[in-house]
Amino acid sequence: MSGLTTVTATRYVAPLREGGSLPGIVEADDLGTYVCKFRGAGQGLGVLVAEVIVGELARRLGIRTPDLVAIELGEGIARYEADEEVQDLLNASLGLNLGVDYLPGSFGFDPGLEVDREVAGRILWLDAYVANVDRSWRNPNLLVWHGDIWAIDHGASLYFHHGWSGGVTDPARFAEQPWSVDDHVLRAHVDAVAGVADDLAEAVTDEVLEEVTARVPDEWLVGPVPPADLRAAYVAFLRARLDGSRSWLPRRGAA
Repeated sequence: MSGLTTVTATRYVAPLREGGSLPGIVEADDLGTYVCKFRGAGQGLGVLVAEVIVGELARRLGIRTPDLVAIELGEGIARYEADEEVQDLLNASLGLNLGVDYLPGSFGFDPGLEVDREVAGRILWLDAYVANVDRSWRNPNLLVWHGDIWAIDHGASLYFHHGWSGGVTDPARFAEQPWSVDDHVLRAHVDAVAGVADDLAEAVTDEVLEEVTARVPDEWLVGPVPPADLRAAYVAFLRARLDGSRSWLPRRGAA
């Protein structure tokens, strides 16, 4: 499997005023409705890359996460939008953006809801592995849809790529970088991680890492080296973290 399916936006519907990136609901020519993450948002293209790599990893690890597409935004998409801030964002995002399948009728996760222990353990393991710092009780980034928990918004993961402006760095530091469960919305289920950790680690093969990085469009891989080399760097960083001491594994009472 390589590349995301590409669709073309036909209508900008409405903004989702949550967080700083101002994602929006967009309709596309495949008759689908998507939450669009815009390339022109302030966080930059690295957020879109992280969304794809981590979202596709989640899917392969048995974590429910919405399907992803690449959405082409063409000239005129902002023509009927009255909000100047949204107009500016749309005009700055012409080209390829990220579409996340819209889950109609879903609602945000409440920490008081009952959670399947294995599901919680899988999400905690993945967040620790990719160093996701954005699944707190203030901003769970989990949806409940048809009674199931779906993980969304992975853009705050893989922080290491923000330091690649001067060249790709050494993966050794990321391999041993600790991760704290203290602020995680599922921290009460941290003991469930031990029951899934070995199986999940075995599932993240080199082939899987190559597949998920291959899903990222070339034009989002902007850096000091060509896209193919950046893909290889993501694989190297994620492989190093898995092959290290795994001191990042979340444990009760661990910082």
